[in-house]
Amino acid sequence: MEERIYTKKKLGFLMLFVVIVLFGLSLAGIIISGEHVSSADDAGLPAAVTDVVLLAGGICLLLVSIILCMGFKLINPNEAAVLTLFGKYQGTLKDAGFYYVNPFCSIFNPAAGTKLRQSDDIGGKEKMLAGSGNQSNTSESKKISLKMMTLNNNKQKINDCLGNPIEIGIAVIWKVVDTAKAVFEVDNYKEFLSLQCDAALREIVRIYPYDVAQNVDTTGDGVADEGSLRGSSEIVAGRIKEEIQKRVSSAGLEIVEARITYLAYAPEIAAAMLQRQQASAIVDARKLIVDGAVGMVQMALDSLSENKIVDLDDERKAAMVSNLLVVLCGNHDAQPIVNSGSLY
Repeated sequence: MEERIYTKKKLGFLMLFVVIVLFGLSLAGIIISGEHVSSADDAGLPAAVTDVVLLAGGICLLLVSIILCMGFKLINPNEAAVLTLFGKYQGTLKDAGFYYVNPFCSIFNPAAGTKLRQSDDIGGKEKMLAGSGNQSNTSESKKISLKMMTLNNNKQKINDCLGNPIEIGIAVIWKVVDTAKAVFEVDNYKEFLSLQCDAALREIVRIYPYDVAQNVDTTGDGVADEGSLRGSSEIVAGRIKEEIQKRVSSAGLEIVEARITYLAYAPEIAAAMLQRQQASAIVDARKLIVDGAVGMVQMALDSLSENKIVDLDDERKAAMVSNLLVVLCGNHDAQPIVNSGSLY
């Protein structure tokens, strides 16, 4: 289904004037005929044929005016209305303005009553009524918003490439670019987008580990890399955006941006993974401390030897190195012992 933009003139104000005139004429005809009939009844005379015709004409004009009122369509900026006439697609109103169309045309939007966790979809009183399932079926609610909207899907539990369960949530900024595809190609484009976001998220997350892991290829080139959900969030978000766009192009939707809003290990393994991270951090810290202590001991020995402060044999050097490493690598402050005797 190809989108057809309604390009006819915006005759809203002209037809509004015509409808007002018709309303006035119909009311005038009804009032005048009513006065003549009442005066004839008072005089005991039969109503004239012209009065009956005038009354019937006034009623017909009133009905025609009411039917013509159904053709007025007001389009605000960044809104669109898909028009159908007895089941046939007529075109889409996209430009802001006051239109007049065939009064039997109706605005078609099967997703009008769908409420998602997204911006520009629930507001004011509708937000309070959304939980009870109340839906508005007015033509105003059936218009399609062309604004950029943010869909914040619920958090999902997904296994990463190592099989670790994680919880992840994304926010997707999207908009409708083809109204005909949005309402005719899929049953409900909002629900379709939400489901495709969940599927694309699972497709991409299973490629990456939560944190950097060895021998994991996340790019598909056959070479292990350091990609991860936690460390490569920008790259992961870009791939999620591309995957969603590939899935929703047939529905006339454009994905502007996708961002990871929540990322954590699943509760059942969060404590174990925290201990693992703490252990890894402790090992790295100890390694740094030992490397620094060895350098400081080497510097102390070299300084003592160069300045000829004291001449130590191998046994005394070993004892000194042991004592310095204990002092430098210990978790508690050292308690010095003063030797007031001889060196040996």
